Amino acid sequence: MARDVTDAAPISTRDELVAWFAEGEKPKSEWRIGTEHEKIPFYRADHSPVPYEGDAGIRAVIEGLASLNGWEPILDDGRPIGLGDEAGGGAISIEPGGQFELSGAPLASVHDTMRELERHLGEVRRIADPLGIGFLTLGMSPLWTRAETPVMPKRRYRIMAGYMPKVGRYGLDMMFRTATVQVNLDYGSESDMVRKLRTALALQPVAAALFANSPFTDGRPNGFLSMRSEIWRDTDPNRTGLLPFAFETGMGYDRMVDYALDVPMYFVKRGDTYHDVTGLSFRDLMDGRLAALPGERATRSDWANHISTIFPEVRLKRYLEMRGSDVGPPAMIAAQAALWTGLLYDEAALDGAADLVRFWSASDRQALRDEVPRLALDATVAGRSARDVARDVLALSRAGLARRGARDDSGPDETAFLDPLDEIVAGEVPSARWLRAYEGRWNRSVDQSFSEATF
Repeated sequence: MARDVTDAAPISTRDELVAWFAEGEKPKSEWRIGTEHEKIPFYRADHSPVPYEGDAGIRAVIEGLASLNGWEPILDDGRPIGLGDEAGGGAISIEPGGQFELSGAPLASVHDTMRELERHLGEVRRIADPLGIGFLTLGMSPLWTRAETPVMPKRRYRIMAGYMPKVGRYGLDMMFRTATVQVNLDYGSESDMVRKLRTALALQPVAAALFANSPFTDGRPNGFLSMRSEIWRDTDPNRTGLLPFAFETGMGYDRMVDYALDVPMYFVKRGDTYHDVTGLSFRDLMDGRLAALPGERATRSDWANHISTIFPEVRLKRYLEMRGSDVGPPAMIAAQAALWTGLLYDEAALDGAADLVRFWSASDRQALRDEVPRLALDATVAGRSARDVARDVLALSRAGLARRGARDDSGPDETAFLDPLDEIVAGEVPSARWLRAYEGRWNRSVDQSFSEATF
């Protein structure tokens, strides 16, 4: 996340929370694509992690980028913890373990996404290369233990880090050691949101299988093709998962509000102070019943910040966030954007995708979600392999992108961005390739990942 929202307008009724989601509705002509990705930094000389402070630390990279691109620093307790483009061009932020994130601007096409990504990576290299810093294209840091991983100085993360061990085995690993790519897409109405949300939730494990790219932990294979996806299976069940209620009759903004009202909060921010309210609900804040802030009432910024701390496989904000996949190299980041754009922004493709998953039960969806971290495309759902489903999904997405007809200046449409995924369906997922390298030419050492699995 780039920065906390600051909107002090009070919220006093549930209807205002429902209206907040409805404000995200846009006509199709205004639908855009937002792509976010995290990347794990390391020192090229010795493959050690990069701390925040120091002449060649994360802070130095942020300050160097600010001088290069002119973006405004985002401060936390006086320290720069990110950058924002005041012209609406996106933001840069740091995750708890130093993962460096680009939150891209809302763009018209996947071509624009790729240009944005190339520009960002070029700027990062100009600053990071002289400091001896590289960035991994893996979904989890392959070598360092959690204790060896640096901690970034963001106050909201201190609150989260204190709470996570109380609600799951892997919350701290999620915070400090994983990296993802996320695609943000718009909706036109409440019914459009529901149809897209349900379809994307059901297919998110298939996407996680296609992009499986986190097979190493603590310097050796971890037994999974996507350990990052496995980590999310035991990270605070109150705010993660496949949202079974989203498939029930009557799903809409109201139901999402009811869910979010009862998800335990992390913090309430007043001025520059983060107040720890872990375990209490947004209902308590609306009713003025927070012991840490007696009588304090909710604001729109409180609601926006709270929604940003809920982590299902697809998250509803005032757009939809596809959150299920490991990060990968630039071509895979663009492929992720293309996959979901083709599926969800074309009516015929969305109809076809909805039909693919229409008769999957809640137990079918969960069983697929549970199998994918270990088996990836060899997992099964309702009698079919995830590989077969992925093949159908890619065909639908490709047809949707072709009908969109969003062409680059040089002529091609967006369909070529799916080519890496066709190769994966016909062969093996990224993790499987890395594991073969580990057992062969890497001589059972992950050190080579710091030269081969990098941006």
